[in-house]
Amino acid sequence: MNTVSLIVWTLESNCFIIYTIMIVFFVVFTMFHKNRLEVHQNRVGAEKRFARDGGKVMEYPDDEDDQDCLVPAISEDTPHIPYRPLQRSSEEVLQRSRDYYELMAQRRTVRRFSTEPIPQEVLDNIVKTAGTAPSGAHTEPWTFVVVQDPNIKAAIRDIVEEEEEENYNRRMSRQWVTDLKPFATNHQKPYISEAPALILVFRQTYSWRSDGKKRMHYYNEISVAIAAGFLLAAIQYCGLVALTSTPLNCNARLRELLSRPSNERLELLLPVGRPHKEVTVPDIRRKNLDKIMVHG
Repeated sequence: MNTVSLIVWTLESNCFIIYTIMIVFFVVFTMFHKNRLEVHQNRVGAEKRFARDGGKVMEYPDDEDDQDCLVPAISEDTPHIPYRPLQRSSEEVLQRSRDYYELMAQRRTVRRFSTEPIPQEVLDNIVKTAGTAPSGAHTEPWTFVVVQDPNIKAAIRDIVEEEEEENYNRRMSRQWVTDLKPFATNHQKPYISEAPALILVFRQTYSWRSDGKKRMHYYNEISVAIAAGFLLAAIQYCGLVALTSTPLNCNARLRELLSRPSNERLELLLPVGRPHKEVTVPDIRRKNLDKIMVHG
C-alpha cells in the first residue's frame, strides 16, 4: 500500500472522528472571532456616539493585556507633600484680581516689533513659566523651540510665506480671508525676521520611556493650549508683546528645519519682543462679562 492509499484508508476509517474535530474547531474559531467582532463593533459604536455628541476620539494603544506597559507616567511611589500657598485676605485677593485683569486687558497682538534683543534669562523664565502649566497625567507634552539666529528666522519666514501664499490664494475660504482684512494681514510675514526671538510651540503626541516603550500623552492638545496661555500671560507680565500665529500647513517643513522628531507637531509660532515705536493695532473691543460668563 503506497502513501496516498494509506492516507485515504485512514481518512475513510476515521471519518467520524475527523469530522467531529473539524466541527469543534469551527465552532471554537467562530465563537472566538464573534467575541472579537462584538468588541470591535461596540468600540466603533461608542466612538461614533462620542463624536456625534461633540467629542473627539483619542487613539491610544490597546495595552490592557500587556502588564509590562502598565507603568504610571510618574513613579507610583511619588510622595505627596503638604501644599500651603500664601494665605491672602479677601481684600488682597480682590485687588490682585483687578490688577491682573487690568494688566491682561492691555495685551494686544502686534505685527511690528523692535529689533532690540531680549535678555536670554527673560526668555528662559517665560518658557519655564509655560512649563508650570497642568497636563494630563503630568506628561508635560510640550517643547518650546526658541529661535534667535537671523539665518534660521529667515528660513522660517521663507517657509511660512510660501505656504501662506498658497493658503490665502487657494486653501482658505473666501470668508476666512475676508474676516482677516481688518487686521491688514496677508501672506507676507516680515515680523518673523524682525522680532528678536521666535518661540515655536510643539505638541508631543507621545514620548519614549526608558525601557523603549511609548509613553502616551493624554489630553496633549488641551495641555499644550493651557501652556500657551501661561506663556502669553508671562510675556505680557514682563512687558513684552507677541503675535499668536498658527502656521497653517507648515508643520512638516518647520519640524524638519528645526530637527524635531516625528512625535511632535507644531501648534503655534510666536514672534516675541518689544513693540515697534510706530506699531498700531485695530481699535477693537472685547465681549462684556455677561456675554462670556453664565451662572449655573
